[in-house]
Amino acid sequence: MTEAETHHRPGTPCWVSLMVHSLTATQEFYSALFGWTFSPGPPQLGPYAQALLGGRVVAGIGVLPPDRQLPVAWTTYLATEDAHATADRIRCCGGTVGVGPLDAGAAGRLVIASDPTGAVFGAWQSREHRGTEAAGDPGTPVRSELFTRESGTAAKFYAAVFGVESAADGPDHRALLLDDGRPVAAVHGLGAALPRERGPYWMTSFAVADADATARRVTELGGRVIRPPGDGAAGRSAEVADPEGAVFTVLAARS
Repeated sequence: MTEAETHHRPGTPCWVSLMVHSLTATQEFYSALFGWTFSPGPPQLGPYAQALLGGRVVAGIGVLPPDRQLPVAWTTYLATEDAHATADRIRCCGGTVGVGPLDAGAAGRLVIASDPTGAVFGAWQSREHRGTEAAGDPGTPVRSELFTRESGTAAKFYAAVFGVESAADGPDHRALLLDDGRPVAAVHGLGAALPRERGPYWMTSFAVADADATARRVTELGGRVIRPPGDGAAGRSAEVADPEGAVFTVLAARS
């Protein structure tokens, strides 16, 4: 298993987290799909479990507050060295802070916000919890992508908030977020093709050995396939949803 960066640079995807209604049922789904095991997360976050693969932390799953009608979705967190300053920059750059800065004890501090286009994301200031500890092998998060209406506006927002670079990438309305010239996330401008009922969103891709077999396994476990497996520049992938409706991509990368 490939070890992820022990220190995630500001503006780079560092963590993925999912808030659901049934923690037990969701743990059973991802355990059967990816082979995850679980350990308790920071108590300040309420009922929350850290997903592990080979003993390394790869993701988090928590319980939605019963009094709030929030969508079930995977949230991408970007690293920051100062959650409070990041929250201020988010507001100054046209975004909205929904949660935080929230202290998670010795683990770190977090912010949950939406960018000016409406896409929800998180910012994580690490202390003891450094974020995702493994990458590349099946069951680990390998790609973070933002799907929005206009890529330029969104990319400039993240560049201004987190201090990363942004650059247009070809004629297909795509931009890249770069850290020291290295791509760390893609921003796709879909225009009118972005589903109105869904709105802008961050997508997490998890590595798998076989996208077709994993898509079939999703349906066997009570989830559904949104986009059947197909080949792309990064490899063969499928867009799927777990039993509570959280959407993610499974990607078998090209060797």
